[in-house]
Amino acid sequence: MEQAEVWMNKGIDFAVEYGPKVLGAILIYIIGSWVIKSVLKGVRKVMAKGSYDESLQRFLANMLSWALKVLLVIVVISTLGVNVTTFAAIIGAAGLAVGLALQGSLANFAGGVLIMIFKPYRIGDLIEAQGVLGSVKEIEIFTTKLITPQNKLAIVPNGAMANGNIVNYTAEGKMRVDTTVGVGYDEDIKKTKEVLLEVLTSNPKVLKDPAPSVNVSELGDSSVNFAVRPYCKPEDYWDVYFGTIEGCKLALDKAGIEIPYPHQVEIQRKG
Repeated sequence: MEQAEVWMNKGIDFAVEYGPKVLGAILIYIIGSWVIKSVLKGVRKVMAKGSYDESLQRFLANMLSWALKVLLVIVVISTLGVNVTTFAAIIGAAGLAVGLALQGSLANFAGGVLIMIFKPYRIGDLIEAQGVLGSVKEIEIFTTKLITPQNKLAIVPNGAMANGNIVNYTAEGKMRVDTTVGVGYDEDIKKTKEVLLEVLTSNPKVLKDPAPSVNVSELGDSSVNFAVRPYCKPEDYWDVYFGTIEGCKLALDKAGIEIPYPHQVEIQRKG
């Protein structure tokens, strides 16, 4: 009984000494989290009214969120009675060790900053980088998220993005669709060009400027090949690509122009 009473008294003393600090820390954390959400919401509204680039808005919001959360944690720890100076020194030493171990992550962070400064691409752009083709969904602190034509999510490190080659198909506002159509050697070249060009000019998604073109590109082994080159907006690329291929086949069939293909010839032996 005496031992139990001793432990009870120690528990009461501990609760009296540290209870208010713990409750205060919890209260500060709850209020602080609400304040951070409110601040971030206000900052986003200000940036939206200021017509900031969407990718820059998200990047700055992420940066500010991390900074405020770290500050909140320091305040909470300080409320618990931990020496912040000593804690900061420990964090600094640990940060150095972690920094050396995570050099790749720091490179990705630096890459994200460079992307925000030089803007080689923005959210919504169709780009090709690091062997991935897709539309930019989000530019985060360490990575860039792309949506591929197969609707897959590709996450590419910003360090590699900032230091590698990037092809931005959206930057100029228009794309050229490259297709090749072959016809037989006996067909009339002028008539074939007119038929193929009509397919392009009749497509409402094909741009008038630059004008689409059809030219003989190669004299193949079994066909005369035409380079069919319409221009379109980046978001219409696949519609124009597939529409051009189908439209050319239907138009050539209607005009009686042959598209050559391999034939199998049966040889009957007389025995």
